[in-house]
Amino acid sequence: MFHAQIPFDRIPHQFKSGLLCRSSQSEKDGLKKADADPSVKAVMICGENGKFSAGADIRGFSSPKRHGVALSPIVSLIESSEKPVVAAIEGVALGGGLEVALGCHYRVAHAKARMGLPEVTIGLLPGAEGTQRLPRLIGVPAALDMITTGKHIPATEALKLGLVDEIVEENTIEAAIRLANKVIGQPLEPRRLSLKPVPKLPNMEAFLREALVKVKRQARGCLAPELCVQAVRAATERPFAEGVRRERELFGLLLSSGQAQALQYAFFAERAVRRWAAPGGASWSSAAPQPVRKAAVIGLGTMGRGIVTSLVKANIPVVALEQDLEYLNKGRKAVMLLLEREAMKMEGGAQTLDFHNPARLQFTVDFDLLCDVDLVIEAVFENMALKKEIFHKLSKICKPGALLCTNTSALNIDEIASATNRPQQVIGTHFFSPAHVMRLLEIIYGRHTSPTAIATAMQLAKALKKVGVVVGNCFGFVGNRMMFPYVQQAVFLLEEGSRPEAVDQVLEDFGFKIGPFRMSDLAGLDVGWRSRKEQGLTGPSLAAGTPARQRHGQRYSPLPDLLCEQGRFGQKTGKGWYQYERAGGRTATPDPWLHDFLSQYRDTHGIQSRFIDQEEILERCLFSLINEGFAILAEGIASGPEHLDVIYINGYGWPKHRGGPMFYASTVGLPRVLAKLQKYSEAHPDVPGLRPNAFLKKLVAVRSPPLKEWMSYLSHQSPKL
Repeated sequence: MFHAQIPFDRIPHQFKSGLLCRSSQSEKDGLKKADADPSVKAVMICGENGKFSAGADIRGFSSPKRHGVALSPIVSLIESSEKPVVAAIEGVALGGGLEVALGCHYRVAHAKARMGLPEVTIGLLPGAEGTQRLPRLIGVPAALDMITTGKHIPATEALKLGLVDEIVEENTIEAAIRLANKVIGQPLEPRRLSLKPVPKLPNMEAFLREALVKVKRQARGCLAPELCVQAVRAATERPFAEGVRRERELFGLLLSSGQAQALQYAFFAERAVRRWAAPGGASWSSAAPQPVRKAAVIGLGTMGRGIVTSLVKANIPVVALEQDLEYLNKGRKAVMLLLEREAMKMEGGAQTLDFHNPARLQFTVDFDLLCDVDLVIEAVFENMALKKEIFHKLSKICKPGALLCTNTSALNIDEIASATNRPQQVIGTHFFSPAHVMRLLEIIYGRHTSPTAIATAMQLAKALKKVGVVVGNCFGFVGNRMMFPYVQQAVFLLEEGSRPEAVDQVLEDFGFKIGPFRMSDLAGLDVGWRSRKEQGLTGPSLAAGTPARQRHGQRYSPLPDLLCEQGRFGQKTGKGWYQYERAGGRTATPDPWLHDFLSQYRDTHGIQSRFIDQEEILERCLFSLINEGFAILAEGIASGPEHLDVIYINGYGWPKHRGGPMFYASTVGLPRVLAKLQKYSEAHPDVPGLRPNAFLKKLVAVRSPPLKEWMSYLSHQSPKL
């Protein structure tokens, strides 16, 4: 039998490995020609270079005329063919690629192929009838799960769901041709998904209602998952053509919502930060990483355990070191428990965790065992003297080329490096807790850090499946430095009349996963307290007679210190800004004791309590954080606003559909941010964090250029870049 094989070099380029659409005519012509040729008995559609299709290039969505809806006529044409059309799925079939496969009458997939409709992750929904065809093929629950999460599923799962008809280990194209031979002459009506009814559920209405509630709760203000549910609902309630019209209408709403633009910005920003730059002109394009064949982690507290787990998951052999046997045994148990859990999650997958083998994971108290590692990550608590002592020891024991990394959240990298004989090999690797889960890795170079060290740390981030962002050295780096004024404003708002639950609610309604006070309780109030004591802001080293609410001529709130003095450290003690059901509990409830305490505190300090509205809470917290971001850019601590946004989305729970703090500032409008900061600064002249930064003022003076042009308005490039 003669088959027409239509490879993706004849399918519109929009659906060929993610390149931009040029013309859909060649695909239509190919299908029409195959249909009209009596010698052609079946059609097989395959991809190129081992990929069926990674979907459309998302740059194409910036113009309403160039989005997924353009693919619908092609999918309809495939489905209406009078000859069987078989999709041979290799590599990936994502987005528009999977929608093409859904138009085919049969689907054969390679065992290693993955499929998905990831449009929701860029603020859209499948725009080529995917929300109408998929529920008809695999049922509403499974289709909703795929469409609202955007997850990629392996071929084995696709087979169980009925998404593909067959999976093969060998040549997918040959298997697809074999299947095509089998089905020639069989009726095609039952295989046309547009003609199939959606499989009924006994409680469809209740199921869809519950699904919408669940999706709304998880989406935290992100519109796309909610509209995906509405599109799938249309498939259950309307004839196919009407459902398609509804899908297009909802797609158009998302396209013009602003959220799609923010999510697409976030998508590209994450790729942009891979292109790092450092002092002396070194950059991602010229520096080569060193191989990391073996690593070590010092300190098996919460952070160290997570870092060890991340390294084991990345298949990098690890030596885990503690100061004595008691801490070592405690750390070993905790690491093994984490790894057992990770192994269970991976069960049935291609990769297995080999962590019982001492050649892969070794626990020790002996520093000399670090003599042959390529990279050491120190993860002890934030104490400069301790870190310097460890680095002095490491520079004597480790081989000359070994990279010495410090997991610090704020301390000076240069001072740590000064304790070694190789400052060029010292770099900050700021992991976020829990380190085996959080995607962000802030990579901090010091004055002497070599380009090779930066490249190696970035390569490590990639190996650990993390987003590495290269930043300069200052107190708090980027993430925590911007967080300080945000948390400071939140506490000042309590002094002035608000409550922790009111502040948290406003910021969680904005889209943060967790508000500042719940975050503080989770992290432990004692962490910040220890840091403030070391800085001499509170505790025994504070000079006698220092005003309670002032430090160095600036406003200061002793509220967090007073809570710590009461032993209220947050979740770990069962009491902090909130109360919990027990020590170590997770359920935060407002605490009447704290409300009374705040009232007494205001009376003691003569503060007149006032009602503070949601707008002021949001603006004072967010605009002070953004203002600090402008200071960071002006000082050259980060190469551009995208770096700040990627850090906040991946490390601080900033809502992705708002594009990051600097992107958000650009959408709110820089003149508004400036005006509001000026207003709050006049009301609180002793709070430097509210004084508008000179760089923000300059950008407003030059009529608020687009975010991508901001850096060109800096009058001088800092030596830190």
